[in-house]
Amino acid sequence: MGVNQTSVVVEQTRNWVESVVVGLNLCPFAAPVIRQQSIRYAESAARDDESVIQDFLLELDRLQQTDEAELSTTLVIYPAVFEDFAHYLDLLSIMEDLLEQTGLDGIFQLASFHPDYLFDGVPEDDRSHWTNRAPYPTVHIIREGEMSRVLMHYKNPEQIPERNMGVLRNLSDEKLAELYPHLMK
Repeated sequence: MGVNQTSVVVEQTRNWVESVVVGLNLCPFAAPVIRQQSIRYAESAARDDESVIQDFLLELDRLQQTDEAELSTTLVIYPAVFEDFAHYLDLLSIMEDLLEQTGLDGIFQLASFHPDYLFDGVPEDDRSHWTNRAPYPTVHIIREGEMSRVLMHYKNPEQIPERNMGVLRNLSDEKLAELYPHLMK
């Protein structure tokens, strides 16, 4: 997998994490890993399904082999594949199945982001979709133990998704365009 820490893809993703995820406080887990510089932005060069899965497994292995203090979490960014959101969801399902098959569910969990993210059953123009929209298709590999420790200190963590949806629904068109310039059509 080609990982370039200074590529445009990585830079746009890093800016999105800092301005949207941390800036709007969408994830209580994000700010500490940014401060500690223990987040990895892994840009995948994958152009087919097999390479997508290989790059995911490589990053999963890297997380397992690296101390949490050094590497807390990884965003695997797929800029060259997944224009189709349904295809992205199909491969995400395979990744989740792999976590279960390897006994790593409960140790790691996945969060998913895509430029065209849509929640099932929610009108397409609802701003709640923007909680899971990123500059590029991205799979976030999270250490569950670390997430649990952070959430123990967060009041009502089960309300985070609804709170985030409310935050995005209340953004002005101008603010949305400012935060997501790469996604505005």
